[in-house]
Order: sequence, then structure tokens, then C-alpha cells
Amino acid sequence: MTDVIILHGAWHQPAHYAALADLLRSRNLSVQVPDLYELSLAESTEKVEAIVAEASKPPVVVGHSFGGVTAGTVRGASALVFLNSWILDVGESPAELLAQAPGEPGEGLLAAPDAEGRLRLDPADARAKLYGDLDDSTATRALDLLRPEPPSIFAATPTHVSWHDTPSIYLRGQQDRTIATPLPDRFATRCSRTETWDTSHSPYLSHPVAVADLIERSGAS
Repeated sequence: MTDVIILHGAWHQPAHYAALADLLRSRNLSVQVPDLYELSLAESTEKVEAIVAEASKPPVVVGHSFGGVTAGTVRGASALVFLNSWILDVGESPAELLAQAPGEPGEGLLAAPDAEGRLRLDPADARAKLYGDLDDSTATRALDLLRPEPPSIFAATPTHVSWHDTPSIYLRGQQDRTIATPLPDRFATRCSRTETWDTSHSPYLSHPVAVADLIERSGAS
């Protein structure tokens, strides 16, 4: 049985969400946090839908940041929870949307290719934009867990989406500067309802209890 599936963002991994997962489990919820690293969007969707298919009842799917791209394609969920997420429609890609709305100066994450061509985040920029409202100890651990991403993530393009007909919540952090303006406004309109919190990009770390409450309110039980 799986009640909640948490999908990690780009540069992140399941370990980033361990505290939230453990908190949900303490509330008698079964949680899975699959690793989608270096999988294509189609492969990620297939992996998550296999978990959904094995659940005794439709689970809640939570997508953080780029994890929202996959969450928005997963069929069979009871609800979708987007945490400062990207939400794409059929035929859209992050690269295309960023070209249309490059954002204000200072928005977005600074990344540079490493020797293998993967994109590595600038640590100081990531500290400020991903974890700006975290204490130093929690932020340092989160920074240590970050891993490089292939540039191909920006070409992810859904061939189908599920958010059109699945109840959904978009949580937007007022301090988040990782997604170019005005894209979060566009993504929020694609959800059944929106909540705005005074957080940066990672409320699952800065406000885990409130995020767990939000997931439960979305229908996890």
C-alpha cells in the first residue's frame, strides 16, 4: 500500500525528502520517494505509475520543483500536490517556456557544465535560492546532497498530462526566485487551488509539518 509518492526536484535526490517522508510515516501513511535521476520523462512517468498501480487505492502524488513535470503526467493519483513546481502542458518544454519568459535579473539558478557535461549548481547561489530560509546545518546537508543534472532536463516534453482532470494544489513560496517570473503564476492557474506561503523554494525542509498537513488535506489517508 502506498498513500503518498514524493517526486524529487532536479539536482535533488530522495534523501532530501527523508524528514518529510518520516513525518508522514509517523502519521501512519505509507510513503515512497522513487529516484528518477537521469531518467527521461517517459521513463519517470512509467516508474511512478507502476507504484500507483500497485497501491490499494489511488495515492497522492507530490512533486517538488522539476518533480512537478513528472507529477503532472502521472495517471491514477487521487490528488496532485505541487511544491514550487514546474507544470507543463502537452508539447511544452522548460527550455521553450524560459525562452518565452526569461524572468527578472537574478532569477533562476546558476549552473555550469562539469567535465562530463552535466550541470552543477553554484553552491552560494543554491544556498540563497534553494535554502534561503533554512538554518545553516540543514542547508549544508541539503547542499551536500545535490548532484549534477544533464542539460537534457530542459527538453522534457509531455505527450500527455493528468493535471487537467486530477484535483491539485499549487503551493507557491513568496521568497522563491528559482523559477522565472511569470511562470509560477501560469503554473498556479493550472491547479484546482493555490496556497501562497512565506517560504523560499524548499518548504518541505523549512516547514515540514505544514507541508505534511497540506498533503493530508489533499486527501492522503
